[in-house]
Amino acid sequence: MSDPFGAEAELINIESHFYQGQYQEVIDFDTTSFSAENALPARVLQLRARIALGQAEDVLAEVAGEKKPELEAVGALAQLKAGDAESAVETIEQLAAMDAGEIGIVQVVGGTVLAAAGKADEALALLQRHQGNLEAVALIVHIYLAQNRTELAVKEVASARRLAQDSLLFNLAESWVGLRLGGDKYQQAFYVFEELAQAPATSSVRSLVSQAVAEIHLGRTEEAQAALDQALKKEPGFADAIANQLVWSVITGQDSAEYKAALEQADPNHPFLTDLAEKSDLFDKAATKYKAKVSA
Repeated sequence: MSDPFGAEAELINIESHFYQGQYQEVIDFDTTSFSAENALPARVLQLRARIALGQAEDVLAEVAGEKKPELEAVGALAQLKAGDAESAVETIEQLAAMDAGEIGIVQVVGGTVLAAAGKADEALALLQRHQGNLEAVALIVHIYLAQNRTELAVKEVASARRLAQDSLLFNLAESWVGLRLGGDKYQQAFYVFEELAQAPATSSVRSLVSQAVAEIHLGRTEEAQAALDQALKKEPGFADAIANQLVWSVITGQDSAEYKAALEQADPNHPFLTDLAEKSDLFDKAATKYKAKVSA
């Protein structure tokens, strides 16, 4: 259990904003009174928030020449978002091979870069060096779920329970797993996401989309649409909201062409579109083989 007056407690509010996707609140957070120990972690959170809001080039310029491994890792994340994945991966691999690979921030930011660059196994190897870092745990769970390794994600969450059962990150990771497991876990996940999404202090476009996903799984399509409408009102071009509107349209029998076009415009490389293209290609190949057999 953490000391409510300790160094970690000083970061709780700014971290909570970041994990909830309230990136502007992170940037605007007053950190002038923070201890020297927490000044760097707080700066890293603010830089990561700026990258998330599309300011990668500005962040890259700001951290250029920095020698602290944490800021070098942030620079790599900015490089990735700016389109230079090769340089970003090279920087993280160099950091991981040195003592810097034992720093929590380097593990988390580096794991984020490697996973986004398609190097999931390398990301896991780096993240698994953590010493009780819940953000590392959440990223490991996220990667396992993306790989459809649900059993490993369940085990990771179970192991993390002893670290901080009542923490926001733990609740989020457990809810992600719940959406994969289904059954009564859908309702449990919904409670977590709905509480975050509908409270003015914690609401964000990401929590609203998460609530909508839970609503869809529970068969509540009208409520899901309402949550997605709220999300897109906050951020009209948010790709994950558009992707889930596309899913919603298919489930409800609506025309999905408009949402597919909107998603292609918002994020041409969105995982949903990539997956759709791969499945379409597999179908076409299977259809060709079937036609060939019929012709024969």
